[in-house]
Amino acid sequence: MSEPPQTDAPISDYGFLSDCRSAALVGRGGSVDWWCPARFDSPSVFGRLLDPDAGHWLLAPVDRGGPGYRTEREYLPGTLVLRTVHHTDSGSVAVTDALALEPGARGHDLGHRSPAVLLRVVEGLAGSVRMRTEFVPRPEYGLLAPYVHHQGNRVVAAAGPATLTMSAPVPVRCERGHATAEFEVAAGQVIPFDLAYTQAYAPVPPGDPARRATVADTARSWRSLDAEHHYEGRYADQVRRSALVLQGLTYVPSGTLVAAATTSLPEDPGGSRNYDYRYAWLRDFAFTMHALWIAACPDETSRLFAWAARSAGRIGPGPVQIMYGVEGERDLTEHSLAHLRGYASSRPVRVGNDAWGQRQLDVPGEIFAATKRLSDQLGEFDGELRAMLISLAEEVVGTWRAPDCGMWEERGAERQYLSSKVMAWVALDRAVQLAPKLGTDARSRVDRWATVRDEIREMVLADGWNERLGAYVGVIGTDELDASALIMPLANFLPATDPRMRSTIEAIESRLGTDGLIRRWSGDPAAFVLCTFWLVECLVLAGERERAEALFERTLARGNDLGLFAEQIDPASGQHLGNTPQALSHVGLINAAWQLTEADPAFRG
Repeated sequence: MSEPPQTDAPISDYGFLSDCRSAALVGRGGSVDWWCPARFDSPSVFGRLLDPDAGHWLLAPVDRGGPGYRTEREYLPGTLVLRTVHHTDSGSVAVTDALALEPGARGHDLGHRSPAVLLRVVEGLAGSVRMRTEFVPRPEYGLLAPYVHHQGNRVVAAAGPATLTMSAPVPVRCERGHATAEFEVAAGQVIPFDLAYTQAYAPVPPGDPARRATVADTARSWRSLDAEHHYEGRYADQVRRSALVLQGLTYVPSGTLVAAATTSLPEDPGGSRNYDYRYAWLRDFAFTMHALWIAACPDETSRLFAWAARSAGRIGPGPVQIMYGVEGERDLTEHSLAHLRGYASSRPVRVGNDAWGQRQLDVPGEIFAATKRLSDQLGEFDGELRAMLISLAEEVVGTWRAPDCGMWEERGAERQYLSSKVMAWVALDRAVQLAPKLGTDARSRVDRWATVRDEIREMVLADGWNERLGAYVGVIGTDELDASALIMPLANFLPATDPRMRSTIEAIESRLGTDGLIRRWSGDPAAFVLCTFWLVECLVLAGERERAEALFERTLARGNDLGLFAEQIDPASGQHLGNTPQALSHVGLINAAWQLTEADPAFRG
């Protein structure tokens, strides 16, 4: 029988595996509870993260309740290969987990032909430990219970569109819909498992389903990529770890970055704010580009920019779409998986994200900010890029006064979000700066762009300020304080030392913060990690480097033991909330570390 349903493990208990096409999450207790093997946004074959009956693969000591049981874990240096050591009353054993990269792939070649193989290697360290494995595949987000049977020395699970082939060098018992085994591991003994995914009607290659992929070669692949990035600044270990997380969230065939590896992990446990983040947002574009530039990832920035330009395509009369699938898909229509209980009974469980149809007027600003940062690297702009940028600038001129859904993607009525106006200003400000590279079509427009840019600035400064709050507000004409106002100095709209901006920073810190962790708005159920790192940057820019450094280090300590951050953190309990690992949280970490580096006299040239 399989292990009985368990209470939901803390989100921070999960480690992240990637093959730069898909992701898996492994719990501290040795269970793979999430794997979408075809690509990040494909259906899961292990989904216990969202429902006890949606599939898992346990590989752990039988005795996990003894008084001496404990675990410790770490990524192998420079990799996303996870090693967990289980200490029991009878001995110690290590389990090393990895999503295989193509054998021999090195540097920026990795991820293009990943074989969709999950590797798990058991190694006896001391004494003798009795181990248990439970292979409970449930494809299609738990809808399918496959046939599980022996095929030679392999176990094959087949149902619907998926075939999973497990190689296990121990006797395995196949039962209805799952397979189990118990076996002893002595010190010095190594027992490798692997699990290969193939499409149901694709031919299964003969021999080793792992296609000779190994943990050692996968680790070498990750290290070869890590060695090509040369960050020289403060908090180098944390920046390099976050850069690896961003690499792991990259869908290499297209070059894009997904917002997170999961869907429907709740912002508020038991609530309905549960969204699918396995897609790519243009909203995140400028911040991500900056982080990759800091982490010395020039190839990644170029590929990400090329993906964005191709996905956006020719700009039409309507607003540019805010998000896409990993290969540029536009229709991300949302639906609910009613058969899944949801993490901590948080329903609905969503696939797709209806925010794809929202109007968010900040998107052109994100694209222009990224283009300006990469303008030297991009060289001479080609005709398509010039046409896209001119169309985006014209779109801003015509629409900047309109209401929208804002960067937090509120699903109610559209409103006049201050951050959207600031990013509209960014779009036209950078358009004016880039005009010499935009060709003859821009020459007759640049004066109008400059005029509208200045109108936007005047409106934000006059109407966005709330005298009673002593702060710039989140929605113009209201008393609503919002952490999105912190982007004003980060976007060079206002210096952080400006008296009104300084007052805004103080108001956000005091009224939206708890021990430095910053909520987006007063009713936000938990602190938003990115906003906390924004506050660090703003404090640095305001000349308060020591206080910013203390806040940064307290925030670093809120990550899990592997240095991973979800989307949000409960300030009271420290519990991670929302989808994980969250790209923007790690982007914020990198950008804040660089801001502290630039302000540190020891690092100045």
